[in-house]
Amino acid sequence: MGFPKMPDEGTSKIKEKVRRLPPGPGVYLMKDRLGTILYVGKAKNLKKRVSTYFQPSRSRLNHPKIRALVSMIRDFEVLEVKSESEAILLEGRLIKEWKPRYNTDFTDDKRFLLVRVDTGAKIPKFRLVRNRTDDRSRYFGPFAHAGPLRKTLHELRRKFGVVLSDASPARLPGGRFRLYNDVRGELYGFPNEVTVEEYRERVEKACEFLEGKAREWLEDLKREMERAAEKREFEKAAELRDIIHALEQTLLKTRKFARDPLNAADRAGELEELREALRLDRVPEKIECFDISHISGTYSVASMVRFANGRPDKSQYRRYKIRSFVGNDDYRAIEEVVGRRYRRLADEGKPFPDLVLIDGGRGQVTAALKAFLVQGLTPPFLVGLAKKRETVIFTDDRQPLNLPERSGALRLLQRVRDEAHRFANTFNAELRGRRIRESVLDDFPGLGRKRREALMAHFRSLKRLKQATPEEIARVEGIGPRRASQLHAFLNSPTEEPTGPQADPSV
Repeated sequence: MGFPKMPDEGTSKIKEKVRRLPPGPGVYLMKDRLGTILYVGKAKNLKKRVSTYFQPSRSRLNHPKIRALVSMIRDFEVLEVKSESEAILLEGRLIKEWKPRYNTDFTDDKRFLLVRVDTGAKIPKFRLVRNRTDDRSRYFGPFAHAGPLRKTLHELRRKFGVVLSDASPARLPGGRFRLYNDVRGELYGFPNEVTVEEYRERVEKACEFLEGKAREWLEDLKREMERAAEKREFEKAAELRDIIHALEQTLLKTRKFARDPLNAADRAGELEELREALRLDRVPEKIECFDISHISGTYSVASMVRFANGRPDKSQYRRYKIRSFVGNDDYRAIEEVVGRRYRRLADEGKPFPDLVLIDGGRGQVTAALKAFLVQGLTPPFLVGLAKKRETVIFTDDRQPLNLPERSGALRLLQRVRDEAHRFANTFNAELRGRRIRESVLDDFPGLGRKRREALMAHFRSLKRLKQATPEEIARVEGIGPRRASQLHAFLNSPTEEPTGPQADPSV
């Protein structure tokens, strides 16, 4: 069987795009001639990974399903990220969002158990649930193995003196509580009568242990997946990959929501810790953070989020398209958006924040500082947070700082940084959706930008446009009957259907 063919023009276009791909981690989206996403995959090295789809010598192309996929590819999209773990998370989110026909079903984390801690209660209990609800509780998980998880909960009870769902604490005079009314009150080695404050200390230590346990199990699963792949047990490796994704996704949610909702005292404590750690003259009540995100290896976008007194101030969030250059250059992008932000504040006579946080290391921090200096602006206190070791980078001669993992100062910086990253990814998704809609109509000859915009404004989606009759298309201003008939035929032309067993092309 020969290598799947595509038109020469399409082959040249694909090869040129592959040559321009970056060597870093990311996610790729394979698309057919209508822009429909056929397959989503992740890569440690985008250039190497994507190129394998278009090399006839690759043995993986002998599989019927992969051959069918390649024969339908007319374009692809890539999304750069900063690490392989981010690529895993983004891959899973996009598979769930787009449901491409050539991806296996992605694991739904509702099949796993979560640990819920009802922090709104006077005496919070630790219990197992299968669904996350929008309440005041803290959640840990999902956990793939129920047996070890149940043992861990019992270990929490013995080690930290917390109560599980089978306990019925009783209120006593003086604001105290009796945790057990039976012999268990003597078995677990902790005072059975506690104040709310005393019990909260136990809960906090148990939660920190539980979060660490989740990460420990995650590393075990990764090692198990690697062993399965080495043994060429690809189905098992793929299943473990999906479980790992579910765990990593929720661990990030846990980090983001673990201390939400924080009360005013908690937030004040974190801000004071941050002031002391950074040796600031005053508490950083206003913090702004910048993150750069790449799209398709061709241009960059940026996000800026603001926190006020430890809480997101979403009315002040900003999104930026990079104007000064085309391509991927984090340093130039940081310099541009930081300069634009604070030049505008200065021109409007508005105060700068108490602290500017940059998602990145020494190079990004230097670029941000340069943005102030070249415009003659006095910078506020400026630091970077380098993700690999969560290292704080300063602009002066201070050595990089690694804060204790459980410190409130680090948790606050991480929360601000993660929110900036989330906001940037949301912008990515919106732009990607626009580009996918527009790129299909770009392939239809003689259709200018205004007519493309008119079509999308009228039908709202490519799917509705594709389902419309030639007569309905012709009603759009600037689209006559002849062009409408041609466009209808173009959008509804048949494409080759896949054959062979349903295999995962990523294996």
